[in-house]
This record gives sequence, C-alpha cells and structure tokens, in this order.
Amino acid sequence: MISSRRRSGILLHPTSLSSPYGIGSLDAAAYDWIDFLHSTRQTLWQVLPLGPTGYGDSPYQSFSSFAGNPYLISLEALQEAGFIPADVLDNAPDFPIDRVDFGAIYHWRLPVLRDAAARFAEQATPEQQADFDQFCTEQQEWLDDYALFMALKDAHDGRPWIEWEMPLRRREDAAMSAARKEHAVAIHGHKFNQWRFYRQWLDVKRYANERDIQIVGDVPIFTALDSADTWANPTLFFLDEEFQPTVVAGVPPDYFSATGQLWGNPLYRWDVMQRNGYSWWIKRIKAALTLYDIVRIDHFRGFAAYWEVPAGEETAVNGRWAPGPGADFFNAMRGELGENLPIIAEDLGEITPDVIALRNQFSLPGMKILQFAFAGDASDKFLPHNYTRNFVVYPGTHDNDTTWGWYRQSATDSERDEFRRYFRTDGHDAAWTLIEAAWQSTAILAVATFQDVLNLPTEARMNLPGRADGNWSWRFQPWQVTGHLVERLREATVLFGRDPATYADKDEESGGDPDRESAARQG
Repeated sequence: MISSRRRSGILLHPTSLSSPYGIGSLDAAAYDWIDFLHSTRQTLWQVLPLGPTGYGDSPYQSFSSFAGNPYLISLEALQEAGFIPADVLDNAPDFPIDRVDFGAIYHWRLPVLRDAAARFAEQATPEQQADFDQFCTEQQEWLDDYALFMALKDAHDGRPWIEWEMPLRRREDAAMSAARKEHAVAIHGHKFNQWRFYRQWLDVKRYANERDIQIVGDVPIFTALDSADTWANPTLFFLDEEFQPTVVAGVPPDYFSATGQLWGNPLYRWDVMQRNGYSWWIKRIKAALTLYDIVRIDHFRGFAAYWEVPAGEETAVNGRWAPGPGADFFNAMRGELGENLPIIAEDLGEITPDVIALRNQFSLPGMKILQFAFAGDASDKFLPHNYTRNFVVYPGTHDNDTTWGWYRQSATDSERDEFRRYFRTDGHDAAWTLIEAAWQSTAILAVATFQDVLNLPTEARMNLPGRADGNWSWRFQPWQVTGHLVERLREATVLFGRDPATYADKDEESGGDPDRESAARQG
C-alpha cells in the first residue's frame, strides 16, 4: 500500500553506486546509500528494473521478469563466505570508476561467479546448502525455467532462443530432459547466482525498511522477446509457428522521437491471459512485491490501449492502437493483492481519456515531470499549480536529460523563458529550483534523480530513448556527496513537510504504528 503521508526520495539504480570492481553492487556502498537517504530524511529509494540485462545492457530488456541481475552480487560477500579466493579480487581489472564498462564486466565478473558456484558445490556447509535448497524450492516455478534458459543461451553462444533447434524452441520433453542433464553444472551456477542476489538484495531492502525507507521498483509492461518468460510461455504472446513475433511493441511519435520508439517486445495475447485469470501477471507482480514495497508499472497506458507495430517495420510510425485489458486486469489484481494496490502508473506520453479514467478508477498515483511543464501556457498539466494530490512528481526521470543539461542545452529558448518567469529565477540553479518545486508541490510523492541532486550535466544522463548503446552506465563517487548537500536536501524535506517526523504524531493519533513513528522521529 502507498502511504497517505507526503514523502520524498531519490531515483538511483544500484549499478550507479560507488562499489569496487566496475559496477555498483549490493555491498557496503548500498548500505552507505541507505544511510545517506536516512540522514537526509528521504523515505523512498526508486530503482530501475533489477533483472539480468540483455540487449543494449538495458534493464528494460531483461532475460527474466523474476530473476535478479548477477552483476549486482557483492563479490566481497562471496569472498568472505569462502567462494572466491582473495587473489581473484586483488587482481581485478582496472575498471573505470565513473561509468560501467559492460563489456569488461561481462568478460570478468561472470567467470568469477561461475567459479564461485563451483566452489560452493564442492565446499558448502550444511547450513548454506540447506538455505540454497530452500530458495530453489520456494522459487522453483520460475527458477527452473530461467536457469535452463540461461544455460542454453550459454551453450548457443548467447544466441536468442528463437534461433535454437526447434525441439528446444518447442520445449519438447525429450529435448528438455537431455538439456537438463547435459547442462547441469551451468544450471546450478545460474541458480547459485539467483540465490545470492535474492539473499543480498532482501538484506539491503530489510535495512532500508528498518529506517522507514521504502523501495520503489520498476516493472516494464512488456517482456523481452529473448527471455525465459517468452520461451516458457509462448502461448501468451503473438508468435508464429516458428516462434517469431507477428507484431511488436512501441510508441508512436512523441516528445522523445519523431519516428516513435520501436521497442520490439512481443505483445501479449490478452484474451488468453484473461481466460486464465491473468495468472502469469499476478505471479509477476507478487514476485516484484517481494523485491519492492511499491511498483511503478512502466507504460501504464498499454493497459488501456497499446501501440501495435507489424513485425519487420524499421520504425514505429506504421503502428495502430489496439485495446488492452482495462479494468478487468486491475480487478483481478485487487482480488489477489487487496483494494489498495501498491502501484504507481507511469502515464506519460500520448495519454487519452480512457487511460486517465482507468488510472483514477483504481486510485493509482500518476506521474508529473517538471521538465515538460514549460512548453505551453498556465493550463499545462505538468505545472505544479495544476496538480492534485495523487501524483508522483519528478524534475526529470532516467529517460530525461539531467535538469542542468535540460536547462542549458535541451530546452528551447521559450521554455527557458517560461521557466525563469514561473519561478522568478535567473536559472543559475535550475536543478535545485525543480527539486524544491517538486518537494513543495501538493503531489503525495516527490522523487529526484541523484544526478539532479548533484546538479550534474548531460554527460551524467542515464538513458537517451531511441539510442541503441551508450546508456545505463553512469556512476557517482563518494566525494560528490558533501555535508552541504546533505543539509540542503534534509532542509528542503523538512521545510516542505516530507520528513516522516512531520506526520508522526498525526499518524499515531489516527491509529498508525507509534513504535515505528517514534523510531522515525529519533532517527
């Protein structure tokens, strides 16, 4: 459930943490980050999808909707457990500290994890083996398919499953049985990675929750074609007899791209999903709510109608709108999760009245982006004076330029002029002008990217939609977090009523948890 009190937080993907060995991971840096959030009175940590990344290193093109990214596993923790020799980490490559070199990570880190899994198989204690076995049993419904899928990708030099031998594409019993025997070691390795990811991430999440910080996770509406999800459930997607997609996902031309965005994801057969009670989706959301406290569903408008592009098109221009499952889907979710769904609706892009009606019918918070607010007039829906309470407001998200870059490079002269007039500013501190506007607004939740908190230029941008590579690699360093920054963020949070202590007494009077709120006040 999404709290009814005003809250604020920071959007930072774990890969951007300042961990050693080339990429942010679930080590001391993750706990330091939570301590930073707590010290600045933030109560939300928003992350991008945590799944294993595929094409273009995008977290929105994952090999699984249920699995975690093995890149995030703390190697130090594996060393402490005896599964990685000390000299392996001592002799790690000289990775860049300000960005992720995904190619170097792939070639070094994954073999280290494979060796760790082999050592575990040889020398695990009874307690470790029992915990691993328990995890595999609890997650068996998705884990078995995922581990076999990844083992088969390894055996096929990374080629997508739609290029494998037809018996494996069809998941014929004899082929599947033979594959499980032939690739048993690799299958064990992928299960080992998921066990370590889940245990480490849930420890991090527990640490955050104990400090009154909720994790906001991200669930892409569509799955990747090259994923265990699609391979294991082909009847849920529009695929032909060769398992090639007949239509694919995208969005029409919009603010981000004149030719739209051609995502290429396979599209759901909603009629089939409806007949089985949306079983796969319910499992997906329940799994997400194990990893997160609140789920942001990316491209929410696809539940009302989605942009369907014939397979083979080079752009998304020649698509059409097709109806989504609508209220029937969310009624099924309520039946499983309760009346108050812990879901944020990403309702950006071309939004029609049916999308707004669907969002409001289920009381789901929508999104407001302040960078979008200055291209129109005073009636612009992204201007703070037009907000109602049930929204999450951002200066910009991972898909936007940093606010520094937006103001100085991306915005038009007219937008810059409207920005200065609206806030009565000369624009010298645009990022913090928008952060304070977000925190000050009536929106129930306010979130800023850490790049904006640090007031960084365009080079720190996380993603440029439509660009095939060069995204998702930004990382920060501890020296960038100064005492002045901590004080400034804390002051804005307290000043505009987003400090958890602000509502502690009122929550207690209305039946809240007095012990938890007391702890928040003392924190």
